[in-house]
This record gives sequence, C-alpha cells and structure tokens, in this order.
Amino acid sequence: MSASKLRPVIASRKSFPPWMIILGVLGVLAILGLVIGLLVHFLAVENKIYYYQGSFKVLNIPYDRNYERETSLESNYLSKILEIKMVDAFESSNIYKQYINSQIITLVPENNSVTAHIWLVFKDPRSNQESLRRRIENILHQMLENNSGSLTTDPGSLKLTEITKVDAEKIINNRCGRRPRMSATYDRITGGSTAQKGEWPWQASLRVNGKHHCGASLIGERFLLTAAHCFQRTNNPKNLTVSFGTRVTPAYMQHYVEEVIIHEDYVKGQHHDDVAIIKLTEKVSFRNDVHRVCLPEATQVFPPGEGVVVTGWGSLYYNGKSPLLLQKASIKIIDTNACNSEEAYGGRIVDTMLCAGYMEGNVDACQGDSGGPLVHPNSRDIWYLVGIVSWGHECGRVNKPGVYMRVTSYRDWIASKTGI
Repeated sequence: MSASKLRPVIASRKSFPPWMIILGVLGVLAILGLVIGLLVHFLAVENKIYYYQGSFKVLNIPYDRNYERETSLESNYLSKILEIKMVDAFESSNIYKQYINSQIITLVPENNSVTAHIWLVFKDPRSNQESLRRRIENILHQMLENNSGSLTTDPGSLKLTEITKVDAEKIINNRCGRRPRMSATYDRITGGSTAQKGEWPWQASLRVNGKHHCGASLIGERFLLTAAHCFQRTNNPKNLTVSFGTRVTPAYMQHYVEEVIIHEDYVKGQHHDDVAIIKLTEKVSFRNDVHRVCLPEATQVFPPGEGVVVTGWGSLYYNGKSPLLLQKASIKIIDTNACNSEEAYGGRIVDTMLCAGYMEGNVDACQGDSGGPLVHPNSRDIWYLVGIVSWGHECGRVNKPGVYMRVTSYRDWIASKTGI
C-alpha cells in the first residue's frame, strides 16, 4: 500500500471593501467612547463630594476664654453637645443617605454667647449642589430653632457656604488630633501591626546621621516632643534630622533641627524627667498625612484601664529586627500601684510616669520606639498625647510593661518652652 501525502485544507476568505472596515472601526470607537463617557459621568455624578463651612451662635453663655482653647474641657464639652445635635438632625432627615460627617472646628467666645464654626461633608448622586446646600441649611435652621436641652441657639445667626476639597482639608489639618477615618482595630511594635498611610500623622522619626534613632510627636508647626535619653549619643542639631510618614526609609518630608531642649532635671542614665523638645529650622506644612497631635490640659486625667495606642519603628521583639513600616499596638493604662508591686517595678514608678501595656506581657513598645507617642482618643475621636515612650525591662515581659513619661506632668514645662 502506497503512502499518500496530506495537504492542508485552505479555507476560502471573503474580503470586505475598505469603506466597510473603516465604518466598522468607527462604530466600535463610537461605542467605546459612549461607554467611557457614561462611566466618567456616572462616577463624577454618583460620587460627588461636597464640603461646607458655616457658623451659628449659642446664646446665654458667660464669656470664658477657655472656649477658644481647642483642648480645654469647656471647649470639648460644648463641642460634643453641638456635634451630637448635628448628627441627630442629619441622620433623622430626608438626606441622611447623603450625610458623611460634621464637626465643630472652633468656638469663639463673645459677650454672653459663643459662635460655633462648623465643617460638613456630604455626597449627592443628583449633583444638584444648590438644592443640597439649601436642604442642609433648612435642617440646621430647624435644629437651631428646636432649643431642647440646656442650650439656646440663634437660628438667625446661621451662615453656610460651600468650600473646595483643598480648603476643607486645610481646615481639618490645622486642628490638632484629627485623622482620616481609619479601622478601629489594632492587633499585634512587639505584638503590633502595620499602620495605614496617614493613620498616625503626628508620628515622626528622629534620625542621627540619617538613620532612625528614636520616635517623636509633632505638637506644633516647629516643635516635637521626644525622650531626653534619645540624645545621650549626641544633641548636636547638625547631626539630627526629622522625617514623617509610615516608611522609615527613605526620609519623607525631612526637616532639619535648630535646637534640642532637654529637661533641666534630667540626668543621663536615670529615668526621671526623660523628656525633650525638638525645635525645627522651618515650619512643617500640615497635610492629610502629617499634622499635630493634641496636648492634654495639665488637669486632664487618663485613668487605669483606658485604651491607648503606641506607635513606632522599634524592634519587633527584644534585640530583634526593626520594621520598615510604622507599627501600632493597642494597650491599656495600668494602675501605678500594680506597676509598683514587688513582682513588677518595686516602687520605681513616680507620679510623672505611667505604665501602659499588659501585666501578662506580649504587647509592648521596644528598642527604637523611645520618644514616640502614646495616644488616646476622646469621645469626639480627637487624639491626645498621653505619654512619651521612656523605659522598661526588655520588651513584652510578664509584669514588666512599658513605662512612659506622663505628658500632663510636663504640660506647663512644654508651654514655657514652646508657647503651645
């Protein structure tokens, strides 16, 4: 039997004239353009965010300068009441789905009244901004007319204007202790987890000859708070820089140091008065991911059991590796008597210190976290600097929690050196 060769079968093709091909391509492009246009329109309209600032008067309040202090008890008390009223008014209105956020930004005391300056955020899928502004104004007006509770408000004093996103962010970033809405969970510094971008905007890295050495907290345009023991190697400003952000390298928004102010009573090698101020050569330009934390009033109390957060780039365990990304850990303030027990620190904790962590260990600050912030949110979700990472026995040991300088004890000293 002879072998026969197989030949490939060639299918016949039907060719189209050039004009039909051109028309087809143009048709496809037109459809793609329509789809992209609809998507752009949909996204622009559906996700349009509107920002507003405004003000109104609260009547029958005797003049008190404490209302204009953003961290005072009086300011926080009145602001909290007014913020609750605004949230209730918007969430029970017919535009509750458009409502995102509302805050009291500042209070200005006058003769027998206080002017509240407000900041609002809404979204409106209908993109009818003038109609939305009128509806917001009407709801606020009704809220001010309804003088329930102990406050008397003046509906006729209400002012409301739309502002840009840039101006809205500037307003928030210039206030202390505000931060973007973030996850409220903090998991495992030793036993910590990685921080999100902009989550802790006051956290700074104090660098010696370009390398991370200690943590620090931004408290003003030119001032940071840290630990005095961070300068045992050098306090020469020429060797020091400060950077921000969540990555320890490369340096982000690097600033140069003009002066280091170490507490006059600090003694090298000892733990008392372990606090220092860094003054920068130039002002920090506040932005979403870099701005200041609030300093507590000297009289403010942070009781045992209160939840706090410590952040830093310190070792993940004693003598262990240091992370590239900022770490955070949720811990609790520990009763000083418990921390001073024989099995713990045996009476070494004085009034200017506080312990935070867990007596059973595991979650703690560690080497390289020194000088960094221990912070606490108040009921308005505004964050205060409670402590400065100072010392401890190794990291995460049973009965050896972290010891921090108590910021309230040094509030007057900080004010005398910075004017803050």
